[in-house]
Amino acid sequence: MTIHDEAGAVRPLTLAWVGRHLDIGERVVKTEALHGGITAEMRRLTIGTRDGGTRDLVLRTFVNVEHAENWLNRESGALTLLTGTDVPAPGLVAVDPTAAHCEYPSLLMTHLAGRTVLDDEGLETRVALLARQLVAIHALRPAERPPGYVAWTTADTVVTPKGADAAAWAAAIDVIRKPAPPYEGRFLHRDFHPGNVLFDVTPPSPAGPWITGVVDWAATSWGPADLDVAHCSTNLALLHGTAWGLRFAEAYEEAGGVLAAAASERLYWQVLDGLAFSGDVQLIAQPWREAGRTELTTRAVEERLDTYVTALMDTLG
Repeated sequence: MTIHDEAGAVRPLTLAWVGRHLDIGERVVKTEALHGGITAEMRRLTIGTRDGGTRDLVLRTFVNVEHAENWLNRESGALTLLTGTDVPAPGLVAVDPTAAHCEYPSLLMTHLAGRTVLDDEGLETRVALLARQLVAIHALRPAERPPGYVAWTTADTVVTPKGADAAAWAAAIDVIRKPAPPYEGRFLHRDFHPGNVLFDVTPPSPAGPWITGVVDWAATSWGPADLDVAHCSTNLALLHGTAWGLRFAEAYEEAGGVLAAAASERLYWQVLDGLAFSGDVQLIAQPWREAGRTELTTRAVEERLDTYVTALMDTLG
């Protein structure tokens, strides 16, 4: 009989589908809900093996999500591509993008060791590791390119936070009214940030922490390296303060990454990503609070976003 906590229960059709992708003699013995995701339900499945041991898999399920098929196709394609590369990512076990077998579109993958780290302690070391990891992702040259990136906001959909620097936000919105700058395409994770990177921080390790995995490849795209860098920068600014958001681009270049040569082109991508957070602050802040950053209320994150956008616009001066 499957043991589970109530939140981690797997729906019957999906459980049967998972069972068909296990080795002979294996069965699901425990399920546990994983927290931190925004768009999908995540569960860790403990699999009992024939020799009496266990191994873990992760089940990702999109419930009533409009673009689930597209996202799962992207993710399964990315996980297949990443097999055997230097980028640590889950291994694909099975995918049901159209819910032909499961109650909802689902993906089954291997479980990676490590955990997300969102606190301020040790941040300088982790920023350097994040930058090196992103450079390695951008160095991949897939035989088949993923779909082109999609901007997550437009000048007409930005929501200026209450009490924000109106002049700075108006100037920022004007930046993204212009056509996107030309760029050299790269393989993008498209949602690369500390919440999607797993670290081993087990003491004592003379070498310090290291990255054990990069997860959530559902938005994999083809586009400018600047856009991935900008997205991680915005997240760092909201989690740890504006200075860290501004620092990440430097760390990326120090790790060997190449960004747009012109400051105005870099600014376009930074602002495009920063403004994309404006309408979703509440949604973004909630998993951070659940992970222990209780001080990051919706209002606090809005204020950090305003400070960051204002700082970006100040770089023009």
